[in-house]
Amino acid sequence: MARTRSGTECQSPAVRGRKRCRMHGGTNAGPPKGNMHARKHGGYSAKTKAAARYIIGIARIVREMDG
Repeated sequence: MARTRSGTECQSPAVRGRKRCRMHGGTNAGPPKGNMHARKHGGYSAKTKAAARYIIGIARIVREMDG
């Protein structure tokens, strides 16, 4: 439950279908699923992570062959 500065609970009613009032996040559902506009770069995407694991695996094999 949202609290005021004095420590009491927020007196605003909850938005219909939500647990919070409009001032404490009841109206914001967050970004839509698959929102590509919020994406800044692909550094942590599944494809990039898979490629990094692949390269690390190859480097490990090469090190084992040299060692």
